[in-house]
Amino acid sequence: MTDGYEVPGATATVLLSAVVTRVTALADRLGVAHAEVFHTGRLSVASGVPESVVKALLGGQSAGEPDLQARFLQRLGLLRRTRLKPNGRKYTQQEIADGAGMSRQQAGALINGDRRPTMEHCDAIQRFFRVHAGFLTAEDPEALASALRTSEQELLQQLADREREAAKAAHDPLERLLQDHGVRGIAWRAAQLPSDQHRDKVAEWLDMLLESVKRPES
Repeated sequence: MTDGYEVPGATATVLLSAVVTRVTALADRLGVAHAEVFHTGRLSVASGVPESVVKALLGGQSAGEPDLQARFLQRLGLLRRTRLKPNGRKYTQQEIADGAGMSRQQAGALINGDRRPTMEHCDAIQRFFRVHAGFLTAEDPEALASALRTSEQELLQQLADREREAAKAAHDPLERLLQDHGVRGIAWRAAQLPSDQHRDKVAEWLDMLLESVKRPES
C-alpha cells in the first residue's frame, strides 16, 4: 500500500471485465446505446465509485484503490450528497446516528474520519441509506461490477420481453400485423388529427388491413 492507495485485487478486475463484456453484448443485441448503459455519472451514483475512476475502470485502466477508511469516507460522502431526504436536503449527523442506532458522537467521528469504521458501523449505515451490503467497503472494480450487474438484469428483462412478444406475434397473425405495421402508433397519431373525417379515413385503412388477416382458430 502506498499513500493510502493499494492495487485492486485481480479477481475483482477480471469480474468487472466479464460483466462489461456481457453488458456490451446485450446492449448491442437490443440496439441500446453504449453511452446509455455505461453512463459514468449514473454508475458512479449506483456504485459509490468516483466518476473519474468509473471512466478509468471501464477503459481497462487501473485507477489505484483507496484503503478501507478512505473508501468508506468517499462512499459515505457520496451517499450524503445523492441520497437525500424527501425535502431535498442532506441527512444530518443526528439523523444518521438515530437511523443507524449509534450516538451522534460516533456518527460524527465516522463522518469526519476521526474513527475507523467497523463492519457493524458499515452495515448500520448501509441499512439506513438503503443500499446493498458492501456498498461502503467493496473495492472499486467490485462495486462497479455490482452496479453493472443491475444494468445487466434490466437488459436481460428487456430481451426476454422482446422475445416473448416476438413469439406471440409469430403465432398470431393479428399481433404480427400490429407489430409490423405499427398500428398502435398509427392509432395514437390518428387521435391527434383535427377532425372526425380525417380519423374516419384512418379507421377505414385500418379496417382493410385487419380484414386481410384472421386469428388462428382456437
